[in-house]
Amino acid sequence: MKLNKSFLIAGALLAFIIIWFIVNNLNEEPPAIGKTQAEIQSEAQTKIPAVQVKSIQAQEHENVLELYGQTESAREVTVKAQTSGLVVSVPAAEGRIVNKGALVCRQDVDARAAMVDQARANLKSIENDLRGARVLAEKGFQSETRVIGFEAQMDGARASLKQAEIELDNVNIRAPFQGVWEEQLAQVGDYLSPGQPCGLIVDLSPLKVIAQLTEKQVGLVSPGETAIIELATGETVEGKIDFIEAKSDTATRTFRAEILVPNEEYKLKAGVTATVRITAGKTTAQRIPSNILTLNDAGEVGVRYLDRSDVVRFAQVKVIDETPDGSWVTGLPDETRIIIEGQDYVAVGQTVEPNANYNQAATQ
Repeated sequence: MKLNKSFLIAGALLAFIIIWFIVNNLNEEPPAIGKTQAEIQSEAQTKIPAVQVKSIQAQEHENVLELYGQTESAREVTVKAQTSGLVVSVPAAEGRIVNKGALVCRQDVDARAAMVDQARANLKSIENDLRGARVLAEKGFQSETRVIGFEAQMDGARASLKQAEIELDNVNIRAPFQGVWEEQLAQVGDYLSPGQPCGLIVDLSPLKVIAQLTEKQVGLVSPGETAIIELATGETVEGKIDFIEAKSDTATRTFRAEILVPNEEYKLKAGVTATVRITAGKTTAQRIPSNILTLNDAGEVGVRYLDRSDVVRFAQVKVIDETPDGSWVTGLPDETRIIIEGQDYVAVGQTVEPNANYNQAATQ
């Protein structure tokens, strides 16, 4: 019987595949006798990874508190009218520095000048009457009681004149202190009654920096201590702690601290974000590379290090100072080996192999 050509080709291909499979399997090592697949996977997982470490030791370092806050004016006052009248002049320009007593608004005099003239004339008349009464009293033609009556009238006339002069001067609204004329609230032609605002003046000298101290920090600083302030506008200035709140904020449990910064030329502005650094004595700390700070599963900032058995551990740390050479932290053991490289590839509780060569070079 003659075989079909297609069957012959298929058979040849099948034979070739079987031979290729046998040859390739001869080159593979046979599986270990007596080891299960789970045991083989376990051996692969127990390979000890290598990490690079650095030995560090605790040292005394300044305990620098880093706070965040903002600048404020020393005081702000809305300058108000003391009498009624139309505004006839506003000589102060917004944004300019005005001296104490400088004229910022002027109201119409109206009849106030006439009232001063009338009070002066009345005082002069009473003074003449008093002189005449005294002459007559000395000659016995006038009783002493009459003289006393004229003296009382003269005191009243002097008081009336003083009141009229004050009322006349009240049309001149003046700056209560030196500061920046921040906002003009009244314009020429406005009618102001007593208590209505003319404008806003802001005192920026000294500038005040407000920061919040936590319950643990408040006992470490005192009024009079120096603070270094870095402003968001780029300036770095020095100030003195002037006030620390005696009672904490019920919502935040923090204490308000006020720091005064000299600002005689009014270059520094209010409302600027500030980073405040206060040195609060010395503490035991260690310097580490800033890039090895990491987070654990709870979101805590810390460092991975090795214990005496080369097991990976995690220590929550607190950064107390930042320098170009690294971060100073507290929370690590006094003598420890921190993981410099490879910490992202190992887990807490895992045994690792420290790189001894790197360790020796790093500690020299």
